[in-house]
Amino acid sequence: MTDATPQWAAPPGQQQHSQQQAQQRPGYAAQPPAAQPAPTAPPQAPASGGAAVVSPPPSAGAPRVNKFNRIAQMEEKVLVTRTRDEETEDGRLVNKEAMTKIRDAWVYKRVRSRVREFTSYRQALCFVGTWNVNAKGKEESLDEWICADWGQNGQYAPDVVAVGFQEIVDLNAVNVAVDNKTQQRSQFWVERLNATLNSPSRTQNDPNRGYVLMMQRSMVGLLICLFVKNPHRQRVKAVSADSVGVGVMGMMGNKGGVAIRLNFYDSTLCFVCTHLAAHRENVVGRNADFMNVLSKATFDVGEETVRENIRNGSLSQWALGSGSLGVADHDIVFWLGDLNYRIDESLPTETVLLLAERGAIDKLRPLDQLNIERSEGRVFEGFQEGILNFVPTYKYQPGTETFEQRPDKKLRAPAWCDRILWSAQEPAYVQQLTYKRSERPNCSDHKPVYSTLRFTVKDVNAQRREGIYKELFALLERYDNRSLPAISLDKSELDFGEVRYNQSVTLSLRIANTGPSCASYRFVPKMDESILCKPWMSVFPTYGMLVPGEQPGVVTVTVTIDNNTAKLLNAGREVLKDTLILRLENGREYYVSIKGTFARSCFGMSLDQLVLYKDPIRTIALDAIQRAEQFPNENEVSPSNALCIPKELWRLVDAMYEKGLSTPDLFTNHGNPEEVEQIREALDTGSAFGVFSIHSYAEAFTSFLTSLSSPVIPATVFPNTEINAENIQAMTRRLLEELPPIHYNVLVYIISFFREVLLHSEKNHLTAAKLAHICLKHCAPADVVMDSAMMQRRAGMSLILIHLLVTSSI
Repeated sequence: MTDATPQWAAPPGQQQHSQQQAQQRPGYAAQPPAAQPAPTAPPQAPASGGAAVVSPPPSAGAPRVNKFNRIAQMEEKVLVTRTRDEETEDGRLVNKEAMTKIRDAWVYKRVRSRVREFTSYRQALCFVGTWNVNAKGKEESLDEWICADWGQNGQYAPDVVAVGFQEIVDLNAVNVAVDNKTQQRSQFWVERLNATLNSPSRTQNDPNRGYVLMMQRSMVGLLICLFVKNPHRQRVKAVSADSVGVGVMGMMGNKGGVAIRLNFYDSTLCFVCTHLAAHRENVVGRNADFMNVLSKATFDVGEETVRENIRNGSLSQWALGSGSLGVADHDIVFWLGDLNYRIDESLPTETVLLLAERGAIDKLRPLDQLNIERSEGRVFEGFQEGILNFVPTYKYQPGTETFEQRPDKKLRAPAWCDRILWSAQEPAYVQQLTYKRSERPNCSDHKPVYSTLRFTVKDVNAQRREGIYKELFALLERYDNRSLPAISLDKSELDFGEVRYNQSVTLSLRIANTGPSCASYRFVPKMDESILCKPWMSVFPTYGMLVPGEQPGVVTVTVTIDNNTAKLLNAGREVLKDTLILRLENGREYYVSIKGTFARSCFGMSLDQLVLYKDPIRTIALDAIQRAEQFPNENEVSPSNALCIPKELWRLVDAMYEKGLSTPDLFTNHGNPEEVEQIREALDTGSAFGVFSIHSYAEAFTSFLTSLSSPVIPATVFPNTEINAENIQAMTRRLLEELPPIHYNVLVYIISFFREVLLHSEKNHLTAAKLAHICLKHCAPADVVMDSAMMQRRAGMSLILIHLLVTSSI
C-alpha cells in the first residue's frame, strides 16, 4: 500500500479542474461532468471502435423513473412497515415506523438534490473484458486483449480492471455437480491476469503503476476478477461478492452469474459476469436468466455500509432497513459475459454466415436478439450498450479467424454472444470510449470482447454532508408536535374516460399541507389486500412528506391497458374501477375513486369470441347483461351462426393482398407505430382503412395473432416425437385433426396466405423457413417454460409448418 497521491488514468485532452477550497482533493472537478455528444477515444483506438451512442441525459441529481432506478422503484412500492398501526382515542391512525421512514425519505431526497455541495468529482478509467474460453487454457499472451487501450507508454492504463470468463471448465454433468476443477482453473486465469497487469515492462518497477487483486468469484465455469491500481487501494472498501445459479433445475451453476461490488472512493460500483441460456430459439430463457441474476444477487455488506451509502446520496435503502444490497443498489453497474443472444431465427443460418463473412454487420445488427429485446423493454431495461461495430464473436474454429463450418461440427449461425453493458443512476457519469473484440488470444470458439469506459468518481466531504443533515433536521424540529397535521386534495375522483388497447393515460393528484406541522402521507392497501391498486394502475410516488409552506406534492396515477388487462376486460373478468386510500399519518384517511371505460378491442380476445360477432367489436357490450339486451335473439350470436374466421383477420390479409405481396422485407421491417394504432382502431370500429404501409399492415397482422387470449396453435398439440421425413406427413395430419375447429380454420387460412406470399419470394426475399418461424412465433404460446423438451417440440412444430407451406398434399 502506498501513501502516494493517486495517479489517475485520463484520456488525452481531459482537463483537470480543482475546487478552490482547502478540503478539495487536488485534481478533482468541482462539478460532475456534463453530458458530451461524442466521447473522445484514446489515440490508439480507431474510429471503428464503436463509441457508445447515448441520448442526452437529464441533469445530475434529478431522479428519473425507470425500473433500474432504485429511487423510482422504492417510491412506486408500498411502504413496508414491521409494526402495526396504532389507533388513537379519537380514531386517528398512527404508525411511528412509517412516519420515520417517510421523514428519512424526505431528508434523503433533499440531501441528494444538494449532493454537489459536499461532493467532489474526478473521472477515472475502467477496463471491462469478457471471454468464453471454451474450457481451453493455453499459455497465450493476453496483452492484445487486456492492454489494447493502454497507449504506447501505458499513459491510459485503467484505474479499475474487471475481467469475466465463461466455461473455464467443461460444463459436463460431473463439473456442474461437483465443481471439482473450478478452483484450479480459476487460479490459472487469475495468475495470467496478474502477470499481464503487473509485467515489469508495464510497471517499470514503479508500484504506483501496478495492480492489486481486490476479489475474485467463481462458480463452475464462471469467473470474475477485480483489480484496482495500487494508489487507489486505500480508498476501496466494502468489497463483496455473490453467485447465482440458474442452470439445470433453475439453480445449478452451468448457467448463471457471479458478481463483485465495492465502494470506490464514495462511488458504488457493481460488476456482474453472466452466462445465460443457450440455443438460438431460447430468447425467453435468456431474458428469464437475466432477471433471476438481477433479482437474486445479494451482497451482505452490513448496516453501517448501507447507512453510509445512504448518507452519501447513493441509495434509496432508507425504506428497506437492510444490511444487504442488490445489483440495482449501485451508482454504476457493469454487466458482461456470454449473454448468448443470437441473430433472429427469421434469417437462415447460411445467410447469417454469408453476411458475417462479408463483414455486413449493418444488415445483421437490426436482427440481433438482444437489441430487439431491449428495444421492446423485455430485458436489460435501464442499461446502455455501445454500437456493435465488430464482426460477431461466435462461433469460430479454435485457433483461426474462420467461422465453424466443418462437416463433423453442428452448423451455428454467427452471433454477438459476448457483450458488455452498463447502467448508471446518472447517465452522464459513464462514457464508453472503446467497444471492440480482440483477435488474440484465439484458442476458443469465442473471441474476447473488451471496453474502456470513463466514469465519474465521487469523493464526499463528510463534514459538509453532516452540516446539511443538521440543517434539514433542524428545519423539521421547528414543526414537530405543533398540532395535528392537515392536508387537502384537489380531487376525490379521477375519471380516465375512454382508454384504448395498448394505451396509457395519466392524471395527477395534488396534495397540499394546510396545517402548521409536517404532514406525512402514504397510500395503503385496502383491508385484506397487499397491493395498493389493481395491476392496470400505477401510482407515483406512493408516499411523501410536506412541511408547512412547501409547494403541493404531485402524485401521478396512470392507467395502462396492456394485453393481459385487455384479455381480462374482454372476458368480463375485470372493470376499470378502483379506489385508492391515502392515509395521513396521525390524521385521517382520504379516498380517491378511479374509473375509466375500456374501448373494446379485437386485440386480446379469443378466436371463439371473435367469430361470434359480425358487427364491429367496439359496438359489442362488455357487460354480459347489456350484451344479452343487445342481442335478444340468441341464435344471432350462437356458434352455429358463427363466422369461419374472424373478420378482422380477413380484413388484414385482404389489405396486404391489395398492397402487393412482392414488397421486399415483408414481415421483417417494422411498421409505423401510429399507422399500426390507426389500423387497430379501424378493425375495432369497422371504419375504412386509410393509406398505410404494407409493413404496418403486416405488423398489425402479427400483433393481432400474438394478442389472442388463446394461441392459434396451443402447446398441447406440439409433437411429442422427433419429426423426420418418414413421419412428417402423419404428424402434420395429426396436428390438423387435434386443433379445435376455429383454430383449424385460422391456421389453414394463414398457411394458405403464406403460400401465396411464397409465390413472390424472389422479390420479398421470404422463404418457407422464415414464414414458418413467423407463424410459430406469433401463433404459438410464448410464455411456456423453454426446457430442452419444449425446445425439441417447438423445433418439430416448425418442421410441420414448413411442410404445410411447401407440400402439395396432406
